[in-house]
Amino acid sequence: MTEQEMLKHLQEDSFNFFIEKSDPFTGLSADSTQPGAPGSIAVTGMALSCYTIAVENNWLSRNEASEKVLKILRFFYNSKQSKEADATGYKGFYYHFLDMQTGKRAWNCELSTIDTALLIAGALSTAAYFNETDESEQEIRQLADELYRRVNWQWASKPGGCISHGWKPGRGFLKYSWDKEYSEAMILYTLAMGSPTYPIAADGYKKWTSTFDLLNMYDTTYLYAGPLFIHQFSHMWIDFLGIQDEFNRQVGFDYFENSRRATLVHRQYAIENKNCYDHYNENCWGLTASDGPGRKTLQIDGRKRSFFGYKARGAPFGPDDGTISPWAAIASLPFAPEIVLASISYDIDNLHLPHKRPYGFKASFNPVYPCGKSNGWESPWHYGINQGPIVIMIENYKSDLLWKTMKKCPYIIKGLKAAGFDGGWLKEI
Repeated sequence: MTEQEMLKHLQEDSFNFFIEKSDPFTGLSADSTQPGAPGSIAVTGMALSCYTIAVENNWLSRNEASEKVLKILRFFYNSKQSKEADATGYKGFYYHFLDMQTGKRAWNCELSTIDTALLIAGALSTAAYFNETDESEQEIRQLADELYRRVNWQWASKPGGCISHGWKPGRGFLKYSWDKEYSEAMILYTLAMGSPTYPIAADGYKKWTSTFDLLNMYDTTYLYAGPLFIHQFSHMWIDFLGIQDEFNRQVGFDYFENSRRATLVHRQYAIENKNCYDHYNENCWGLTASDGPGRKTLQIDGRKRSFFGYKARGAPFGPDDGTISPWAAIASLPFAPEIVLASISYDIDNLHLPHKRPYGFKASFNPVYPCGKSNGWESPWHYGINQGPIVIMIENYKSDLLWKTMKKCPYIIKGLKAAGFDGGWLKEI
């Protein structure tokens, strides 16, 4: 296949997850293909953006996509917001996992600030994309705006201005906040500072970024975070290329460049291969939050190997049990296409992981783990949190679609400027 054909097939196959694993009544997208899996608000937020991509690629008509988007936005707009344990949300935030059919809280989970941010980012992307004058597209813009306006970011902020990880009925706020170390919270703070109804001051954001430390690995200086998803999630909706906040100005490079460097570090980590995994090489790399073989310690070829289940794997400091996630490399495509394209091609040709399966690549694989198969263990499930970044970041590489769309969103612009970002495309607005 040519590069264009390879990306086209991979992107469309991955998108089909949202068509087949979304509820026909609520519109919620499932967390995974595992039987009985609940809906995930983060995955649903990604689905919203993916429906706009589907229009551009002729996978759905504009009317088909707008109907799917409206189904989701109407569900959240009309869903139950209260302190009750079986509600859908509270104070404009939503529970991490929801029952697919009823929308009620699932798995005794938390009211999640970061997952709500991903949902709202998806909603705002549809408001910016569906800009025509017919009633359906007007309703999309109205509902997305209303959902954003009722999120009470001030309520979720702790003393000092940093945002809590979440809240549980009967227990209150979780003890952790987005207040230290680089993380996926850039989109969270941007939305919180850009709010037209409950904006937070920049104090919490500045307190958070003041904890950032640079690391030098393999002659590369960058802002460290072990799993690759941290370097990708906020970038699905915000183009950080060329814009800088105070931290960026101090260190001399933007967050887009930081993600590029982190991607190169992951590849070099696989090349150096300190744990001596036979499958690691210049084209087989990518550690992130992913499914795994399960928690077990085995003696393999005279070496003690410890394995994990679902875990946030990372480089260069681990944890690392030999589990590779193809999507982790793919979602870095806009940052370092010269190495990511080679990785995708390698996975197709050499690892017996052809993309032409339902929904594309499986979540992760581990040839080291013995399970009676010639190619070792491979995740039996697909995860929506993996599928969304594949579809979105391939599109951003091809056309900048989500980035161009979100540059039309005044709330994103307001939030970035409140955080102290300037330069680049922000100078033109």
